[in-house]
Amino acid sequence: MKKDIEIPVSKNVYIGVVHEWNDEFLEKTWNAYIINDRESSIEGVIAVSTGYKGDQKTSTMRHGLGDIPAKSYRKIELLQEGVLSFNNEFFVTYFADNKLYEKRFVLAQDTIKEANYSTLPVMEIEGVIAN
Repeated sequence: MKKDIEIPVSKNVYIGVVHEWNDEFLEKTWNAYIINDRESSIEGVIAVSTGYKGDQKTSTMRHGLGDIPAKSYRKIELLQEGVLSFNNEFFVTYFADNKLYEKRFVLAQDTIKEANYSTLPVMEIEGVIAN
């Protein structure tokens, strides 16, 4: 019976973190984005984020992001400087192709920094991509 259960694998959906200018705070801040590099939209997107380091843990944040069109992205949240030294985890679920997908993305502690930049898909800017 278990062999009949299909668990779809999430592909071409990413979490990227970008250091960019924030007009509200008048400084550069780190922002997390969900990136849809698929040829079709993803629907009913939910991202649950938390940070942890040893016995310390941040609050759990839940974000209903709605539908994200193909080859586009949407901001999830601002990451405060204090949590960059934590492991930052994003658990993402979404519907596509009449299936429910889920994936856990982790940015390991102290990896959110300019030394780890790469070009983010779709956004075509420099940032840190989650594994």
